Amino acid sequence: MLNLNTLPDSWKKALEEEFNKEYFDKLVDFYNREILKSTVFPKSSELFNAYRSTEFKNVKVVILGQDPYHGINQSHGLAFSVNNSVVIPPSLRNIFKELVEDMGCNSPTNGNLNSWANQGVLLLNTVLSVRDSEPNSHKGYGWEYFTDATINVISNELNNIVFILWGKPAQNKIKLIDESKHLVLKAPHPSPLSSYRGFFGSRPFSKTNDYLLTHGVDPINWCLD
Repeated sequence: MLNLNTLPDSWKKALEEEFNKEYFDKLVDFYNREILKSTVFPKSSELFNAYRSTEFKNVKVVILGQDPYHGINQSHGLAFSVNNSVVIPPSLRNIFKELVEDMGCNSPTNGNLNSWANQGVLLLNTVLSVRDSEPNSHKGYGWEYFTDATINVISNELNNIVFILWGKPAQNKIKLIDESKHLVLKAPHPSPLSSYRGFFGSRPFSKTNDYLLTHGVDPINWCLD
């Protein structure tokens, strides 16, 4: 069942207005019915892992994904990230190629991005759940309102955040971001299924750290080795 007790207090306070809105009641009802009749990823205890791994006041960077991986044991609540034992998905493999080229890191041996999240990188999917083997199956049921509110409250209440928007769906969220007080980095989505010409060489990791340092914020150690 959808359990708000797994959402940290800092995020509950930041998003408290959302919990009393009609869409959220409908979302909770939809989600609870879904998990009774279908296999849903990530598991309920990991649904809010992005929020649990990056407390509200600790956010430095937002990387926006779409919906979770829909294969068994892949998704664990962080956008683009997979559990340690899972084969690195193609989009994440391309992200790692850019990481190696941009930052000089060793090529990661697994796709777990917890270390980024723990440093203040909010790895947020616009939809937080998905039915087994059915991509976008939970699109349009209310998660988008909730994650839009997340982006909006970060933009309004925090300063000097880097928003990394890969692909058009993520870039459509730019209207929620105050570009006068934050940095927005845009590039094509890294998926081989899309036209990702221009993703390689976009240098999002070094540009992020340059911006953070300029504003007196500790940079992210992007290397995963």
